[in-house]
Amino acid sequence: MVSPERTVVLAIDLQAGVMPGCFDEKGVLGRAAALVDRARAADVPVVWIHHDPVGVGTPEWELAAPLLRAEGERLVRKDYRDSFADTTLRTTLDELGATHLVITGAQSDFCVRTTMQRAAAEGYDVTLVSDAHTTVDTEWDGVPISGEQIVAHTNMYFSGLRYPGQRFALATHDQVAL
Repeated sequence: MVSPERTVVLAIDLQAGVMPGCFDEKGVLGRAAALVDRARAADVPVVWIHHDPVGVGTPEWELAAPLLRAEGERLVRKDYRDSFADTTLRTTLDELGATHLVITGAQSDFCVRTTMQRAAAEGYDVTLVSDAHTTVDTEWDGVPISGEQIVAHTNMYFSGLRYPGQRFALATHDQVAL
């Protein structure tokens, strides 16, 4: 018998020390908060992922406003871009019965993209929240790349992701199927 779909929202690195300077910082935080509110209202678990190198125990490590972790919501701490690498994420998702992950967060080009790719490789159905992930401007080999371009490219990359027998979606925060 196939298990019923169980959706879990992953909120990656939406921390006070990560968000400053990110493309559409306030908009992304507001949309992520609205998504989390929708998830809570639908009884969909939210798992918060924090990047420890930001500074555990410092104000920068805490969630950026207006986000707040509710009592009972899981917290996974990580040291690498991949939220599965040397963390409790897989165990946490197994305990929740997760089959479908909805991903929001920062940095689009690092932790968000690496985690969504790993989630797909691990067999999860994945929805990337197209308007609720972000990153900072950067440059590579002397070529400037805006955060806005990185977000667009991440959405484009994910829109073509395919694995056998799995479902992937790209949706705005207010259109995500929970």
